[in-house]
Amino acid sequence: MKNDVKKIVRRAQQSLEMTTSPKVAKAFKNAKQLGLFDLNWYQEHYGQFPHELAAFNDYLAKSTSSNVNPSQNFDTEFYHRANVDIYLSGTNPLLHYMYHGREEGRLSAPAINRWIPATDLIPEETPSWKEQKIALVLHIFYSDFVDKFAESVKNFPTNVDVFITASSEQIKNNSYKVFSELKNVGNVKVVICENRGRNFGPFLVNFSKELLKYDLMCHLHSKKSLYSGREQTQWFDYLHNFLLKDKHVVKSLLRLFDKNKKLGMYYPTSFWMMPAWVNHWTCNKPFATDYEDEWGIDISDNFVNYPVGGMFWARPNALKPLLDQSYSYESFPEEPLPNDGSKLHALERTLGLLAEKEGYEQYFYYPPQGKFTTDKTYISSSYFKTPESLKSDIQNFEVVSFDIFDTVLRREYTAPDYAKLKLGKEIAREGYFDSAKSFIEARNQAELECRRAKGFEKDVDIFEAYERLAISYNFPLELAERWACREFDFDLDMSLPKDEIVKIVHDLNEMGREIWFITDIYYTKSQISQMLKKIGISIPYKLFVSADLGLRKDTGTMWTYVKDLLAKNGKSHIHVGDNVRSDAQICGDYGLQNVHILNPIDKWRIAGFETPDFSSEQAILKWGKNISHFGRYPFFGE
Repeated sequence: MKNDVKKIVRRAQQSLEMTTSPKVAKAFKNAKQLGLFDLNWYQEHYGQFPHELAAFNDYLAKSTSSNVNPSQNFDTEFYHRANVDIYLSGTNPLLHYMYHGREEGRLSAPAINRWIPATDLIPEETPSWKEQKIALVLHIFYSDFVDKFAESVKNFPTNVDVFITASSEQIKNNSYKVFSELKNVGNVKVVICENRGRNFGPFLVNFSKELLKYDLMCHLHSKKSLYSGREQTQWFDYLHNFLLKDKHVVKSLLRLFDKNKKLGMYYPTSFWMMPAWVNHWTCNKPFATDYEDEWGIDISDNFVNYPVGGMFWARPNALKPLLDQSYSYESFPEEPLPNDGSKLHALERTLGLLAEKEGYEQYFYYPPQGKFTTDKTYISSSYFKTPESLKSDIQNFEVVSFDIFDTVLRREYTAPDYAKLKLGKEIAREGYFDSAKSFIEARNQAELECRRAKGFEKDVDIFEAYERLAISYNFPLELAERWACREFDFDLDMSLPKDEIVKIVHDLNEMGREIWFITDIYYTKSQISQMLKKIGISIPYKLFVSADLGLRKDTGTMWTYVKDLLAKNGKSHIHVGDNVRSDAQICGDYGLQNVHILNPIDKWRIAGFETPDFSSEQAILKWGKNISHFGRYPFFGE
């Protein structure tokens, strides 16, 4: 019997060798000789293969889009990140390193454990995993994806029904023909969809309630990005691999669903070349309030586990409140939609929360270690970084700009409005307002009115806000000016350095880097200079203050200004800041490189601590110092 198995394996290997190009066969031998491919290591992580060459081909096929590693001696993700041109070109990282990268002095590294899941789900054989009733839901906008999906479905290990929403008559007809011919496909339903609702609207309009008849559903859609001079499909390829294409992963996830009925949603961890903040709500919370009210989900955290890209497996019952409704295309916003900030972007982020609200768990696949897990902390894995590593990330840029508040400066009690509260208590004792709370409301309303008068485009400074307050309440202007200065004094007194970041700022200056500080704030340039001096900034720097320039990061006007300056001096630049929108997402939209860091509240939440309600001074005094100190360094790993 053993001899028969050996003969079968040998014949399979010989057959594969005959169909494998001489270049790949040579690369396989070179990789083994260099210790860069290890069959035992690869199989421990990614499943069993009939022979070495099959495993090597598996790595070659996945590694242009997925962060799988060929051995403990080569880290695919590191090579892609260190050599982005190789990633964008679609060149295989290991082959490039062996034949070009070593001679060119390209950076490489052994396999890095960036994150180790706290739980490990082990797929077990069950007698019924192949009997689950499965619906594959495909949204096909690009015609070439018909064959791409069909090839994966052809190799799917069980029988399935296929539901397709197509963007054209040609795609509809071709899809029906191609999928109807597959032996493991039962029912095929194809409809032409409107260009509304992106990938969610079409299947909800046409198939939502019907999907509730199934044990499992898998939702995928054709996805392309067009930049860098070539078509980019790595993000799609990554999701496609670990949702539908990879036989080992697919069989494993089906076994896990069958064995554990509490598992309600599955998807691979967020695409590894996405920015660290991809699991943040960004600007989408306002669009999620209807879902929050209707489903009773909690959207209070800023970071959230969700299938980034909108592709996933789920038990339809885990999404029953979403699926058990009637939809029309008018239920969804019209095109064109922004890159972020819409009801559909919000819906994507609510899926995992909904499954959990229905009593189910989410689980994930982490490719570098080949593990399935329910550990949700992968969303913070990019925020484990030592100060030395952070400095290394930014030290090669000629200009390094920093946000100020929660980046180089921390407030002693964390709460940004505590200075207003302390001032309000004084003013209330003097009889100008009934309470500190009523003062804060009036002061903030005055600032809002100033912003409204400027069309919310230009910024206002603290003296403008207090002048408007004085006019509204008929207070002397001199008194209001004293209050403005007093509020600043309170804030200045509570300003503390984020010591590790301040040290990095000074180290960069010693290395000859130009340091800029860029902040959206109502304080004047002179006041901000005092704050920087208070926290120990004692080097030359350029200071860009929104209240002084009338420009803001969160509207993009500041970044336009900064980009023009950089274009004139021709210097390389990177920005460091804690605000996901203004310091990272919008900054990046203007083509500026950036590093997002965690503010104290987000670091506190990600660590699993409950966030206090800072509406009371008692909570501020009890928790504020702890959170401020915990968030002094903006990464884990200090």
